[in-house]
Amino acid sequence: MSTVKLTKTTIDKISSPASGKVFYRDSALKGFGLAVWPSSAKAFIVEKRINGKVKRITLGRYGELTVEQARKEAAKLLGQIASGKDPTADKQEAKLKVVTLGQTYQYYILTRKDLKPKTLYDYQRVMEVAFPAWQDKPLLAITKDKVAKRHAKLGEENGEAYANLSMRVLRALFNFAAGQYEDAQGRSLITENPVKRLSQTRAWYRVERRQTVIKPHDLAAWFQAVQQLPNETLRDYLVLTLFTGLRRQEAARLTWNDVDLVGKTLTIGDTKNHQAHTLPLSDFLDDLLTQRKNAAISPYVFPGSGKDGYIVEPRKQMAKVTDWSGVAFTVHDLRRTFITTAESLDISAYAVKRLVNHKRNGDVTAGYIVTDVERLRKPMQQITDYLLIAAGVKPGAAVIPLARKAMS
Repeated sequence: MSTVKLTKTTIDKISSPASGKVFYRDSALKGFGLAVWPSSAKAFIVEKRINGKVKRITLGRYGELTVEQARKEAAKLLGQIASGKDPTADKQEAKLKVVTLGQTYQYYILTRKDLKPKTLYDYQRVMEVAFPAWQDKPLLAITKDKVAKRHAKLGEENGEAYANLSMRVLRALFNFAAGQYEDAQGRSLITENPVKRLSQTRAWYRVERRQTVIKPHDLAAWFQAVQQLPNETLRDYLVLTLFTGLRRQEAARLTWNDVDLVGKTLTIGDTKNHQAHTLPLSDFLDDLLTQRKNAAISPYVFPGSGKDGYIVEPRKQMAKVTDWSGVAFTVHDLRRTFITTAESLDISAYAVKRLVNHKRNGDVTAGYIVTDVERLRKPMQQITDYLLIAAGVKPGAAVIPLARKAMS
C-alpha cells in the first residue's frame, strides 16, 4: 500500500491497476485511504484495528464524495474508534434492526437443509396465506399485540388448527432469528419471542387430535371395498399402508431398492425423525410384494403417472371405497389402526415404538434397548394375523373389538 497526500490532483493522476485492488494511504490523516479497482472505480476508505482485527470501512466513491468530505467523515469515524466504539458493528446492528420477516424466512429455509419438501410447501403456504402483509415488515415491528390479534383473526377466517399452525411457524422463525441476529456484544436483537404472548394468555386453541381408526367390525367391509378398486397399484398401496403402519409418503415413495425379499424386510431411509426404519415382512406382505416385484415396470413399488413417478394420494378412489363400504377414512387412519391394533395385542411399548419409528424422547430405558429387526418379526406377524382375521381374509377366532380389549 503506497502512501501519498490524497488531494483531487493526486487522485486524478492515479491510474487503474491491471488486476486486483490497490490501496493508497493518506500521509496527512493516519487511517484514511483510497481503494482503486481495474474498472477505474475509486473509493475512500478508513482502515483501523478494531478489537484486535484490522477492518476497512468504505466511506463512498470518489466523485460522489469530494476529498474534503471524505477526510471529514474519516476523521469522525477514527475519533469514534479511538473512543472505543466499533462503527462497523453499529452499521451492522442498524442493518439487522430492519431485517424483515420475509428475509428471515428465506434465510431460514436456506439454512435448514433437513426440511422435507412437504414441510417446505406447508411453510411457504403459511407465509402466503397467514402473513402476506407481514413479509416486508421488520421483525422488531411484529409485537405481541399484533401476534395475538392475527392469531384470533386466523382462527375466525381459516380455522383454529390453521391459526395454531401458522403461529408455530412464526415462533420457529423468531427463535431462529434470535440465534442469528446479534449486536456487537453478542446479545440477541430479538429479546423475546412475541408468539410467547399466546402461551402467557392461554390463547392457543384447543384442537383435539384426530383419533379415528378403522374398527375391527368395519375392516371386512373396508377390505372388500378396496379389493373392488380396478387399480391394482392403489389396492396394494392401501393394504400395505394398513399392514405396516407406514406414513403416507413413506409408503408412496417405497422403491424396490428398499425391499429385501430374501431377508424379508423393507427399509425407509428418509423418515420424519431422520432415523432409518427397517420392518420385517409378514408372510402376507412378503407374498404381496413378491407378486408386485414379478410384474414391476418401475423403480417404485407403487408407480404413478405424475412427475415424481410414484403414486399420489388418490382421494377420488378412496371416496369410492368409503361409498362402497360405509367406512370413512384417511391414509393416516390406516397408520393409527395399525398402532391401535399393536397396542391391543399387548405387544410391548418398546416394540410398538420401534414398529412405527416413534422417537423415544425422555425414555432413558429405551435408549439402552437394541431392538433387532428379527425380534420384531413375531409381533409384526401377530398384527398381520389379527387384521386378516378381522378383514375376513383368514379364518380364526372371533376378533375382540379394540376398544373393549383396551378396557380389559
